[in-house]
Amino acid sequence: MCGRYAQTRVDDELERDLLVDRILGEPHAPSWNVAPTQDVPVVLERVEDDGPQRQLRSARWGLVPSWAKDASIGSRMINARSETVLDKPAFRKAAAKRRALVPMDGYYEWQAHERGPKTPYFLHGAEPLAAAGLYELWRDHSKADDDPARWLWSVTIITRPATDTLGHIHDRCPVLLPRPLWDDWLDPSITAADEVGAMLVHVPEPHLTPREVGRAVGNVANDGPELVEPVRPED
Repeated sequence: MCGRYAQTRVDDELERDLLVDRILGEPHAPSWNVAPTQDVPVVLERVEDDGPQRQLRSARWGLVPSWAKDASIGSRMINARSETVLDKPAFRKAAAKRRALVPMDGYYEWQAHERGPKTPYFLHGAEPLAAAGLYELWRDHSKADDDPARWLWSVTIITRPATDTLGHIHDRCPVLLPRPLWDDWLDPSITAADEVGAMLVHVPEPHLTPREVGRAVGNVANDGPELVEPVRPED
């Protein structure tokens, strides 16, 4: 799964790097310890009056389906498996119509051992990453029709089996999209399940570097660049 990650680029950098047309909402603060249920920056395309527009906005990490009775279900929807995302009722409509990019510097995984505590690693590439995500809008009926907070935007990160050399750390990893696949993934005109499935199947495996880090990242209250520093100097 993907349960923690780092995202330290400010909005101007995200706008440049992910080819954003418009920034919406409050500025996003850098974080070295992004956790579920927090508001995170996402990139998506919406069809506006003048055509498709690539937007940077905030969404709560943990997808809340439109049919949910309350928003608490989102804490159990932080990830969606690529193998079943087109079939699960919570995700299939979003997979067809509401796809997003979730920018990150890298993500954390904990390697289990037969004895002793798990070891945290920060997995990163040569450049910042963009994970495949799905977003959803949920109407909070406890709020008035004119309340701007009546709509909750939420997001989930799609994961896949980790079949490369990183599989020894954790058996799953985020679906990380290279730049040539961004346009199709965000394209709101691509809605057929077979086309979306084909995109997921053909995403190349990432080439990431695992870095052992300190256990302080396990506490969501901790945040700062020291969290991604290696426990021991890298070769």
